[in-house]
Amino acid sequence: MNEALTVLLESLRDGYVQVSAFVAVTILAFGLLQYYTDGAVLAAIEENERLQVLFGGLLGLTPGCGGAIIVMPLYVRGTVSFGTVVATLGATAGDSAFVILALAPEAALYAYAIAFAASVATGYLVDSVGLGVSRIDAAVARLSPAATPDGGTVVNSSVGPNPAHDYGGPAPTHSHETGPDRHSRVLTPLSHLVHVGWWLSAVAGLVLGTQYLLLGGPEVPIRLGTGFAGAFTAVGIVGAVLSLYLYIVGRHYVGEGEVARARDSFGSVYETLTHAAMETSFVTVWVLVAFLVYEFGVLLTGINVATVAAAAGVFAPIGGAVVGLIPGCGPQILLASVYAEGGLPFSALTANAICQDGDALFPLLAVDAKAAIIATVYNFIPAVVVGVALHLLWGPVFGMAEFGFGVL
Repeated sequence: MNEALTVLLESLRDGYVQVSAFVAVTILAFGLLQYYTDGAVLAAIEENERLQVLFGGLLGLTPGCGGAIIVMPLYVRGTVSFGTVVATLGATAGDSAFVILALAPEAALYAYAIAFAASVATGYLVDSVGLGVSRIDAAVARLSPAATPDGGTVVNSSVGPNPAHDYGGPAPTHSHETGPDRHSRVLTPLSHLVHVGWWLSAVAGLVLGTQYLLLGGPEVPIRLGTGFAGAFTAVGIVGAVLSLYLYIVGRHYVGEGEVARARDSFGSVYETLTHAAMETSFVTVWVLVAFLVYEFGVLLTGINVATVAAAAGVFAPIGGAVVGLIPGCGPQILLASVYAEGGLPFSALTANAICQDGDALFPLLAVDAKAAIIATVYNFIPAVVVGVALHLLWGPVFGMAEFGFGVL
């Protein structure tokens, strides 16, 4: 029971400090950009159809998952192509990027540049060939009557005849999208107070998370009191609890009752802060679930996923790609840490960088699981191809170190 409680507390703490604090900053940065440009950024992405895949790849390339997260609702809204989703998820560096940037910056430059090129190429291929989800929906429609918008299908006819540019998944709801959908004399002021406290935790978590990465990602014991470990534990657990409250209760009384939705712009800075907090809390819940499933899976089975991925030979990059299939950043951060310790070849790191979707997959997975799964499969293929090619060429042909490349 003590070991299980430790896993629970570590998952709550690490999920918030190592992931959520960084996600909050990136989502807030894009939200403020939207606010001060009055929606011009998203409008530019939506209007430049030919550049959408490239824009998606660039947003995914930003460390953390905030840039990629904002693309998923745009697809659900039917304003960007499915190839854009594939490119964004494939180029997503996730929160493991912070580990590699801190401990092996040269490896990060090479790995994420390769991931970006492979993902953008895959995204353009998906759009040009027409391999979007609507192709599958069209096949299903031949067997049953096509759904209408009222039945849950959205088709964006303004983006051209290419079926890859049509969204055929569940229709997004727009009710209460910009304001609270409930009011209470007690819960409304309490939720606003929690919202302010959450941002204080996020700022503290960002400072502690940055310090954690600069220290090389050490093991931090569960401890209360003064000092780094005590602050790390207290801020992480408090922030995670506040995130759970905001997602389950607070979003209905503060605003943003509907999560994982794109916003054109915001009416005030406070509204922008609210949106970022609610979106991050939404991602935090999924991150915590992923952390708990992974950690309890290791606890109960004794299987170390990172050790399996580090198998010798050509199976190393394949293992890296398989780890990348796991949603969330927890396993990816672990894999990045193993690479920084010299326990994983560069080919496996790159394959993982291409295949991993980070936390950006969670909003899409919650709204349109079919699209999320197909996009993940599309990215798994180039991850394996590029990873195996690097395994065969990186050392023998290019003369580069396979283990420890770029590690400080």
